[in-house]
Amino acid sequence: MTYCVGIEVDEGLVFAADTRTNASLDDVRVHRKLHEFEFPGEAAFVIMAAGNLATTQLLISRLRRDVEEHRPENLRAYRHLFEVAEYVGRVLLDSQVKSSTHEAGQDGIVTQATLILGGQIGGEHPGMYMIYPLGNAIAASPETPFLQIGESKYGKPILDRILRPQTRLEDAARTAIVSLDSTIRSNLSVGLPVDLVLIRRDDLRITQRMRLAGDSPLYAEIHGSWSHKLEQAVASLPPFPWEA
Repeated sequence: MTYCVGIEVDEGLVFAADTRTNASLDDVRVHRKLHEFEFPGEAAFVIMAAGNLATTQLLISRLRRDVEEHRPENLRAYRHLFEVAEYVGRVLLDSQVKSSTHEAGQDGIVTQATLILGGQIGGEHPGMYMIYPLGNAIAASPETPFLQIGESKYGKPILDRILRPQTRLEDAARTAIVSLDSTIRSNLSVGLPVDLVLIRRDDLRITQRMRLAGDSPLYAEIHGSWSHKLEQAVASLPPFPWEA
């Protein structure tokens, strides 16, 4: 399974994803699900993926090839983010078909994938889209300034309570880590390390990137502090009448 979350606030964009792709008792695998496409001073994009790994790897390889070979359709050929989302959706559709052909005859194999695409093109505001297996897309909004793919239910409550368009970028990043941590705690199929990327508004590059493993001091401190303060918050809630 997978859990990826993308957050859009006034100061920029936050992307966070786990790296676990298999969680059987004797077969735990790690693969990167967050992919960066950076053209400094021109544009910066991040794509996160949930679903069939073969489809995702084919998709990312084709997107990089299209840029390197200066094909008519590539990530640098568009001036609007919604056009990039449409292009990525077309490549996703075709990649799913090719993966399905390669895996024909293998019962139970699902070749679909769902994506979060976010970034900024020079002259435009930052933005973020969820791209569905059919190639269509929806954008994040001020009312719901985040998008999730994969095992989303455990990490959603903290996002609903904290995130607003005016939330500071670093606070949004901390919220994303807590959202991942809550999911990791509740679901074995989502696991460390966690990849985190920030794109600050108008930087037109990747502003910050980091990988947080279980032995990362920052992750350990956020994990422990959140658990401790959550316990304190529950204990400070109003008492029941019979507790007087």
